[in-house]
Amino acid sequence: MLIETEKTPNPATLKFLLHRPVMERESRYFVNKEEAADSPLAVALFDLQHVTAVFYGRDFISVTLDSPSLWSNLESKIIMIISDHFDNDIPLLVENSEKNETKDHDEEDDVILQIKDLIDSRVRPAVARDGGDIVFQKFEDGIVYLSMRGACAGCPSSVATLKQGVETLLKHFVPEIKEVRAI
Repeated sequence: MLIETEKTPNPATLKFLLHRPVMERESRYFVNKEEAADSPLAVALFDLQHVTAVFYGRDFISVTLDSPSLWSNLESKIIMIISDHFDNDIPLLVENSEKNETKDHDEEDDVILQIKDLIDSRVRPAVARDGGDIVFQKFEDGIVYLSMRGACAGCPSSVATLKQGVETLLKHFVPEIKEVRAI
């Protein structure tokens, strides 16, 4: 299996391009081995010392280390773990564990639907190119709450992306929005 790597704006995170689908629906984000219990691949990656996060996108996997200086030692090991996993046809997730990461809302009003549509159509594809994801969590009192995942979580430029990019875009199209916050 050919796996290419790509740097992300977050120097602690590297994007592994698999040239095949990883997740069919929504993304998954793990920040520790316990959280990753339903994913044999993520568990194997967390078995490596210094791995602090694993993110599954549609056609890539992002891995975050506790120090960017460790990539020279761990990049080839991570490629081998990912390659072995897929070459051996091991399921990515076990037991109906593929979760829709966006929360279900019983009665979503038009504003929330508009916010979600803008995030899904304009924001998520852009941040996916950098190995991350931004997921809508809630809209309350004029404030949009989003979770940053993958390379976006802990990225030095994520606050600027959120405020100058995402907040500006959403406020332009949805006047009810006062602010955007990461949670």
